[in-house]
Amino acid sequence: MRILVVEDSQMVSRVMRHLITQELSCEVDVAPDMASAKALLAQNEYFVAITDLNLPDAQEGEIVKYVLAKQIPCIVLTGSWDAEQRERLLQLGIVDYVFKENRFSYEYTAKLVKRLRRNQSVKVLVADDSLVSRKFIRSLLEQHLFQVIEADDGISALATLNDNPDIKLLITDYNMPGLDGFGLIIKVREQFSREELAIIGLSSDSDESLSARFIKNGANDFLQKPFVHEEFHCRVLNTLDALDMVTRLWQQANLDYLTNVYNRRYFFNLYEEKLTTIAQKQGTLSLALLDIDLFKKVNDTYGHDVGDEVLIEFSNRLQQSFAQHFTVARIGGEEFVVGFKGLNVEKAYALLDSFRMHLEASPIETSKGMLRISVSSGVAEFSHTENVDELLNRADIGLYEAKSAGRNLVCIADR
Repeated sequence: MRILVVEDSQMVSRVMRHLITQELSCEVDVAPDMASAKALLAQNEYFVAITDLNLPDAQEGEIVKYVLAKQIPCIVLTGSWDAEQRERLLQLGIVDYVFKENRFSYEYTAKLVKRLRRNQSVKVLVADDSLVSRKFIRSLLEQHLFQVIEADDGISALATLNDNPDIKLLITDYNMPGLDGFGLIIKVREQFSREELAIIGLSSDSDESLSARFIKNGANDFLQKPFVHEEFHCRVLNTLDALDMVTRLWQQANLDYLTNVYNRRYFFNLYEEKLTTIAQKQGTLSLALLDIDLFKKVNDTYGHDVGDEVLIEFSNRLQQSFAQHFTVARIGGEEFVVGFKGLNVEKAYALLDSFRMHLEASPIETSKGMLRISVSSGVAEFSHTENVDELLNRADIGLYEAKSAGRNLVCIADR
């Protein structure tokens, strides 16, 4: 990824290059004038351009139109504040207009570039019965490189969310036929938590209570129509930044730091609840405990760095084999657990034995060469009277039997 900075001040261009490379791993090209910028634009493809308005050979902001004509997102970073000019440039479709007031202005611009890269993978749903309003909001979002989906009322918005559970932001108007904004948010929050989906409410009504009502019903923020471009973008970006922070905190609490699978804490909390539900419904669950054979020998022979590589690849293979339908977690060291909800012990055994044979036949590539590893597993079926510890202990007995019988085996624990 390449970034173009068009700036005649060497001090500003050095600061921007430094801040951008701190935020992103990318190439930053600097052009001190429009002629140099044109030459670079002819030779390279750029993700975004950060341009000054007053250049030695283009003092009327011509560089902005030139960049936009090439369909490159443009951030204007300028030392001159002109309200009319700012409004005109925003109407042209620039990403943002940033005034060079202090170091924070440059830091803001660098973080905005980083946010733009993340935005490419972020889906936003716009729910509004007004076609004009939807298209306007869509255009603003697409300037910031979001993937945008539209819905013309609350009912179709719900259906769209069910079809696209990876949507990260819902922007909804209040007045819509069938299901208004409040009703939509209430139903959405029954399915999606604040950690999964952010919501911004919109309304042109003058009712001062709307903002509080939106937020009390589950929205993250509220914006009164009509709004200016920059306020809209700031609200959207702040909301998504907060969502990212909550996501990171959740991951730190629930994912294993090395392998990125669920950790022991998450697994136990999840399955204490699952076991209660399964017992009430007389459902089926099998739980497997897996241990990499002779893992200490890997650490002693090749070092802990290679041991970590083995753990990471082993967990990747576990996830590829089981995570789509079941729950995979690391519970400590080289021990992992898989929860097979809906499977009896015989079916779980068949899947585990297939995984075991495939692992044995497929060496793991490490920085010290290819290593062959094997895994021993114990699997137990839920009896409807156990807690997680008791079920896991029975699976551990099966694991002990597999180790005692020579390793590289799957053993079913007695019921």
